[in-house]
Amino acid sequence: MKTFLSIGAGPGMGLETAERFAREGFRLVLSARNEGRTQDLAGQLKAKGHTVEVRTVEAGDPSSVAGLVESVEREFGGIDVLHYNAAAMRQATLADQPRDTFNADLAVTIGGALAAAQAVAPGMAARRSGSILLTGGGFGVQPHPDYLSLSIGKAGIRALALGLFESFKEKGIHVATVTVAGFVNPGSADAEAVGEQFWTFHSQPAGAWEVEAVYTPKG
Repeated sequence: MKTFLSIGAGPGMGLETAERFAREGFRLVLSARNEGRTQDLAGQLKAKGHTVEVRTVEAGDPSSVAGLVESVEREFGGIDVLHYNAAAMRQATLADQPRDTFNADLAVTIGGALAAAQAVAPGMAARRSGSILLTGGGFGVQPHPDYLSLSIGKAGIRALALGLFESFKEKGIHVATVTVAGFVNPGSADAEAVGEQFWTFHSQPAGAWEVEAVYTPKG
């Protein structure tokens, strides 16, 4: 059974993406900081007959992220798809942003994604197979003054995807991001559409890989 690891699993795009892969027979490993909430998400998926495991992770701590990847690889023999969905969703202008939170916000939104890609790449490269999927955001392209740390973090997600795409493609690893240009509500058709786009990326044949899709929520 193939393994799908979600870092920053949540009730919106994270859940819908995980379920989309579960419908294709993937084992799901959902991870986030709050174990109780993650267990609730896992329960929803298990009720539909899917195979789901739950782990805890501090997305802003590179050692925690690397340790999670290592343990999942050891337990299940490899990770076929990594979905990085964690983000610090802070609403704050430059004047309002507490000075001691900016680096912490970036550590969650982009630092954890870099650590996850770094940790999962060797195993995928050895198998010459795997997808690294990153949840991006429209603020990464058009920064918003009320969401500065999120904007900078999502710009980093886009840069990470575009920066790794060609070199990782040569190793058989597909890196891709969905730049979500707006807010997406849990349980919505928009959340489902983002999950479908991530599945489209993963299922693309090697000669037709794409690195980015922009999705504008309809709702």
